[in-house]
Amino acid sequence: MTSGSNYTVANAELMHSAIQRVATGPELSKNLSQEEARSVMHALLDGSADDVQAAVFLIGLRMKRETDDEVRGVMDALQDRTEVVNAGVDEVVAISEPYNGFNRTLQGSLFVMPVLAACGLPVYSHGVESGGPKFGVNHHTIIRALGGNPLISTSGVAENLADPTIGWGYLDQRTMCPALHDLNELRTRIVKRPVLSTTEVMMLPIKGIKKSHLVTGYVHKPYRDTYCLLARHVGFDSLLLVKGTEGGIIPSFRAAAHIVRYDKNVSYEELDIELASIDLERDYRAADIPQDLPLARNEGNPIGRKWDINALSALCAEKGREALSGKQSPIMDAAIAGAAMTLWHTGRAPTLTDAAAKARKVISSGEALRRLDAGLG
Repeated sequence: MTSGSNYTVANAELMHSAIQRVATGPELSKNLSQEEARSVMHALLDGSADDVQAAVFLIGLRMKRETDDEVRGVMDALQDRTEVVNAGVDEVVAISEPYNGFNRTLQGSLFVMPVLAACGLPVYSHGVESGGPKFGVNHHTIIRALGGNPLISTSGVAENLADPTIGWGYLDQRTMCPALHDLNELRTRIVKRPVLSTTEVMMLPIKGIKKSHLVTGYVHKPYRDTYCLLARHVGFDSLLLVKGTEGGIIPSFRAAAHIVRYDKNVSYEELDIELASIDLERDYRAADIPQDLPLARNEGNPIGRKWDINALSALCAEKGREALSGKQSPIMDAAIAGAAMTLWHTGRAPTLTDAAAKARKVISSGEALRRLDAGLG
């Protein structure tokens, strides 16, 4: 972050007023309007608020608890500063998971994307290379381990979505919203998850001509309502929100999958999906990380990182490639489950059973693996 590089008296007064109101404790603090929150967030993004002001504002807003208007205002500012392109295809799916990654289970959702692409549904995900508090494995680090480039431009990812031989891609925050990415060091230093952790997963950088769908996950109930609110506010035509392992889009395989969704036909509905109906009920929650995997060394690693990220990413890449090659595993289950729920939700299959059959077919034929390699370039 560039401290005060765009300082103006007007922005100084704006920050002073905002901090005075939001950072007075849970009982005495006052709320900002949507437009005020948008303006303050712009000040953070353009560097006209220094690091101390930015940190106090973000922590104060978190401790006060953000209102719907404040969250919408922050979301507006992020979208204002994001390059938004049209993919040139009728429909696209955005997959978004916690930007801090995974450190309790092997990550399988990346491999949902080539399965969906092989089924004819263009899809991309977005994230960062490293984010707190977990600093875990994520799509960026796994794509790197697979030999791909996780820093393709927004227009480049959109071109991959429109390419009938690829159909999927990953978009990094460093590329799609550099001003937000520049705040990551500050966010690490303030430790607590700010409102940005909620809003960044809801961004809409690549749109379809007719429809843009969002698939994301949650753990804690309050986030469910906020994500539903923001998905409509940003302009997603549909939302599939999964109560997933570590907040991702893959549910636990030991229980029914709990989802919330909306589309053009459904205002909101909350469902429990019996995974046994698509032959995915298991005695495990997800693929466990082997305990003999190298741990993160203290030198050069952020506080909170548990595993050597290169070793964990390489293991996820290896297991994912095996899954798309037809080897039965929890990662294959994750690829099928995530793809089946998405195909059904977006209307690409009439039932979950049909959707799971489509996913299994493109894996067994080798098309999903071919799409994986095509997307890596």
